[in-house]
Amino acid sequence: MKLLHIDSSVLGAYSVSRLLSAEVVAEWRTANSQTTVEYLDLAVDTPNHFTADAIGIKTGLQAEPTEAQRFENAVSERLVSQFLASDVIVIGAPFYNFSIPTQLKAWIDRLAQAGRTFKYTETGPVGLAGGKTVIVVSSRGGMYSTSEGGQAMEHQESYLKVIFGFFGITDVRFVRAEGLSRGDTAKAAALESARSDIAVAVGQAAN
Repeated sequence: MKLLHIDSSVLGAYSVSRLLSAEVVAEWRTANSQTTVEYLDLAVDTPNHFTADAIGIKTGLQAEPTEAQRFENAVSERLVSQFLASDVIVIGAPFYNFSIPTQLKAWIDRLAQAGRTFKYTETGPVGLAGGKTVIVVSSRGGMYSTSEGGQAMEHQESYLKVIFGFFGITDVRFVRAEGLSRGDTAKAAALESARSDIAVAVGQAAN
């Protein structure tokens, strides 16, 4: 079994999503000792944001791809191949400005390739990357899950569930720590709740 561990926070050692994503991976390996882990830190190894060069070879509009197009295509192929080869993906996804970090979005843009992770049919799109387990570690300074207004402002978990569903992945689980900026007591409660989520997410996904 192959597990791909991804972090995207820019906060380094101060990051809650990094702390908890590492705990998810450790718990998974305890439950599944044969798991091999590959790590990708998107705050350090960030793919370029999507440009025309990134899809230049895919369009086939030019007889001869440019050097920039070859480079960007190689980046996309490396990332999508790594993703497709993984059985489990653990993602540290902090909440930045009501959504996910741009570096995490840049990674997802490289995965969204027709013929690799999805295809279009006469009846609509069909995901091609099913059968995987995705565990998202979601960290938030405020509280968004407990009110209708907060849920309307949240484009982090909702986006990730939609995009992985578009890829055909139905087993998407969330480990959530929110209210982290509301003081030490609230932060401690958020971490305790998240660690309970880890036990559930790993237990359910491993069965």
